[in-house]
Amino acid sequence: MALGPVVVYGRAMTDYAPPDTPLDIVHHDHEIVVVNKPSGLLSVPGKGADLADCMIARLTEAFPTALLVHRLDRDTSGVMVFALTPHAQRHLGLQFEKRQVKKSYVARVRGRLAPAQGVVDLPLTVDWPNRPRQMVCHETGRKALTEWRVLRAGEDESRVRLMPQTGRSHQLRVHMLALGHPILGDPLYATGAARAYPRLMLHSEELRLRHPDGGRGMRFRAPAPF
Repeated sequence: MALGPVVVYGRAMTDYAPPDTPLDIVHHDHEIVVVNKPSGLLSVPGKGADLADCMIARLTEAFPTALLVHRLDRDTSGVMVFALTPHAQRHLGLQFEKRQVKKSYVARVRGRLAPAQGVVDLPLTVDWPNRPRQMVCHETGRKALTEWRVLRAGEDESRVRLMPQTGRSHQLRVHMLALGHPILGDPLYATGAARAYPRLMLHSEELRLRHPDGGRGMRFRAPAPF
């Protein structure tokens, strides 16, 4: 009996059609390369030849020694940093592990988000029957903390800056959903009209970290395309 397509991120694997766009290099030197990942492109390859196209694969064509440090969801766009040496990978990996890297995202969410700023402190765990969805769970969830600030608010949607203090899977998406304001265009967590957008309206706008060679503080930024 033939099996139907396996669903990943709420869509069939056969729907994977990453954008055919050139590399958008934000910065590169002898230790690191920073890119602006487009929405719709996997950070790392999935299972199967149809999911081989990804950010790290494209990057290694231009920078053969590129090494993964962190990931962005397929549908999230924005700033990613890659190491070019094992030393840089270890150095940056420790910064992420110790939560020393400062991350800032921009999102468009459903409805008027109020008050003007706040913090979401809700533990997250995988929703096993519905994976890869995540969910809030006060019993088994891992600590997840997100600061948010409204940039612009209307009746139908708000533009917000999100500053995750932890790095849980789907953290920003689930935390916004928990507030009653799902991110627009989210194929997993938005419903109805909030889902009917051409992409997930979430963008990694800025990374602040210490350079692996000498520890100098650096800031990398790519404005949101929406």
